[in-house]
Amino acid sequence: MNRTWHLRIRKTHRYLGLFIGIQFLLWTMGGLYFSWSNLDAIHGDALKRPAAGLPVSLTLASPSVPLTALRQQGVAAVSGVQLIEVLGVPMYQITYPMTHGGHSMSHTRLADAQTGALREALTQAEAVAVAQRTFAGTSEVVGVDYLTSTNGHHEYRKKPLPAYAVTFREPAHATIYVAAQTGTVQSVRTDAWRVFDLLWMLHTMDYEGRDDMNNNLLRAFSVLGLLTISSGFLLFWASSSWAKPSKKQRLGRDLRPDNQPVN
Repeated sequence: MNRTWHLRIRKTHRYLGLFIGIQFLLWTMGGLYFSWSNLDAIHGDALKRPAAGLPVSLTLASPSVPLTALRQQGVAAVSGVQLIEVLGVPMYQITYPMTHGGHSMSHTRLADAQTGALREALTQAEAVAVAQRTFAGTSEVVGVDYLTSTNGHHEYRKKPLPAYAVTFREPAHATIYVAAQTGTVQSVRTDAWRVFDLLWMLHTMDYEGRDDMNNNLLRAFSVLGLLTISSGFLLFWASSSWAKPSKKQRLGRDLRPDNQPVN
């Protein structure tokens, strides 16, 4: 191969490697963490007690009772009714669409399943009690935050709001998120999950919402990575003996008339 082309390939490979080498390192670090991590531990499943059941001997009010009350408040349709347990009390979890600012949004309302009476969202004291009943550890609560909005980088994102963030000291600063309207635990977050989330953002290169696998930056670096690898293979071939002329070819070239020295 022509020496000029050989140098061009080498220089291209060098600068491509320098440009995307840091991202390759981050991809590798993320892949190692993901493959060596226990996803159940990352999700905090070990920190949640099994959900308590309800005895079948309960006498419950008909779901039509709270539905009638909602109809009187202007609710035209419901999308689901579920029987759940909140602090030992059977509750109907009623979900229905509502329109806010021209956009349809899902709303949830709780009702006492024994009386059929609608009730308001959980108070802070109730949310802390729900978190403590769910938490399998023995550590004390060190903080409670009331969330009404989150962004794409918050560890509690794309989940029902408002919500209470109940944080325990151990293990790993575990935070249990309880949705006020649904009355249920939505997620458990620990330091292990937070590391996972950071590496996932660096892996997907989605620095806004973290979960978009089709963003243009990731596509561009994927193409550059393919070019870097291809230039490496091409450089290997150009540097190998296969690309060099054999001794017989060099001898024949030197004996051609065009290569004879001028007297």
